[in-house]
Amino acid sequence: MENILHILNGDAALHGFNQTGLDGDVMVWREVLSEGPLQENISSGSFWNARAKWITKTFDEDPEAYQHKVIDELGKLNEHYTEINLWFEFDLHCQVNLLGVLKMLTQKTDMSAPAIYLICLADCIEFENAKGLGELNGEQFEELYDGRERLNEWEFELASEAWQLYVDGDAAELEQWINENSFWGGVPLIKPALQAHLKRLQINADGLNYIEQTLLGIYNSGIKSRPAIHAAFWQAEPIFGMGDKELDIYLNSLGKKQLIDI
Repeated sequence: MENILHILNGDAALHGFNQTGLDGDVMVWREVLSEGPLQENISSGSFWNARAKWITKTFDEDPEAYQHKVIDELGKLNEHYTEINLWFEFDLHCQVNLLGVLKMLTQKTDMSAPAIYLICLADCIEFENAKGLGELNGEQFEELYDGRERLNEWEFELASEAWQLYVDGDAAELEQWINENSFWGGVPLIKPALQAHLKRLQINADGLNYIEQTLLGIYNSGIKSRPAIHAAFWQAEPIFGMGDKELDIYLNSLGKKQLIDI
């Protein structure tokens, strides 16, 4: 008997997914691993304690809400599934979360090698240029599902290397690794996402990373309100996949440096 799990990257995808006729349990991944402290061992208690402290402080989140929305959901990975479907998008936010999920799956010794498939919204043209899974209906979800790709051991190894390099945060090592890998198999979207992250790691003479430079440029162009800055950044740099709260981390940093006043 098949026991199926679908892992969705964020609540936005839930509405459309619930319109499908796809069987299986659903787990919503609600973390933002593209920001904040990370450790190599994503399955450790210290990893999630550090995440909980950072999330609750940075986003003024209630600790009990984090426990319920994030930690309790992770418990579903302890169940025995014969098939796991990963629903993730092309941007840095989603791809780093995907790396974290893949790392967790490799560390689950109680999982007897389920078939793991990746469903990724990359080429959105056939879906009227939808920006994300949250804009798709059930029929479009099922169309994506039909094109899913099963991941193998090689791709898990590649993702594990990428996770380690991402956690380490060494720009030179990451750049060398990206350049040395010419084949990306079923996870080709890791490359452009990590190239975007590489730009974020590189600091200019003024001590600003790429995201801060871009936000400052938007501000200096005459766009002065947070919602308008958010919208301009999203339009210019969709590869980062950042929500308003994540962008505010960088805007607040620019404010502390007295480079912007909003």
